[in-house]
Amino acid sequence: MIRSSRTGRGHAHRGGRGAGAASAVAVLALVAVTAGCKAEPAGSAPAAPSASSTPTEDAKPGTDRTESATPSTSAKPSSTPKSTPKSTPKATPSADPQAKVLMATGSQGKQVRELQARLRQIGHFDRSPTGYYGSVTVTAVQSFQGKRGLSRTGRTDTVTWQKLLGMTHAPTAAELNPPTTRPAAKPDKRCMTGRVICISKNSRSLSWMIDGKVVSSMDVRFGSQYTPTREGTFSVYWKSRHHVSSIYHTAMPYAMFFSGGQAVHYSSDFAARGYNGASHGCVNVRDEGKIASLFAQVRNGDKVVVYK
Repeated sequence: MIRSSRTGRGHAHRGGRGAGAASAVAVLALVAVTAGCKAEPAGSAPAAPSASSTPTEDAKPGTDRTESATPSTSAKPSSTPKSTPKSTPKATPSADPQAKVLMATGSQGKQVRELQARLRQIGHFDRSPTGYYGSVTVTAVQSFQGKRGLSRTGRTDTVTWQKLLGMTHAPTAAELNPPTTRPAAKPDKRCMTGRVICISKNSRSLSWMIDGKVVSSMDVRFGSQYTPTREGTFSVYWKSRHHVSSIYHTAMPYAMFFSGGQAVHYSSDFAARGYNGASHGCVNVRDEGKIASLFAQVRNGDKVVVYK
């Protein structure tokens, strides 16, 4: 920046107005270059225009982008066409403009769980309801819509919902929340005294025990062969209700940490896919209601036993 003073030191020369203009242009150019810069993690791909950055089990919605062809009412036929007209894409059913969207990608809650249970009744949803509207649910809704001659948007609008209600019955409690089916293992002798989260790898079950009595039990899965769940006797040292992994950036609700970064926590992926998957070493629980109750009862310092 050029400075002026009464002594003449640093005073602008003739033609300074042009030099000042050039400096201003240079500054504006620098601002234009740096204003749009954004720090990205090393090796990361360019950010996609996603509606949410929350980890999900789905791809972005709107993958079915076939446009319907609408004939023009204003165009008049020409007696001498100048060129061969381009082929027109095949028309597809258009969405009802009066229909209101009730659920879509990212929705969650009881109504989503009911939607999934109803779709499962007629063979469009092949897993246990999760209560989360991800890519699997989008695909299931598209399948249902296509079979019924509706626009395959993947979103559940009022027309789609009413059609589904007319073809299905109200889901039972077992359909909405399939019960744990695996029998609990015989407790290890280390689980017979005190307050213990007793976890058997062989039976893939967790039993919450107090003074040798089983209070509740639930299905669990473990880490893969590359990230195994550690075995031994531990204790709960930290509880985090809405935890998100700082390494994998995935949700770990109702986390109860017992060994380093390994914890007992709810897994929506386990609820959706069953044993077709594994954790990074944590003990995944399939039933959200059961682990919510367990989380409320467990205290820091309670014993955790993991055994085969």
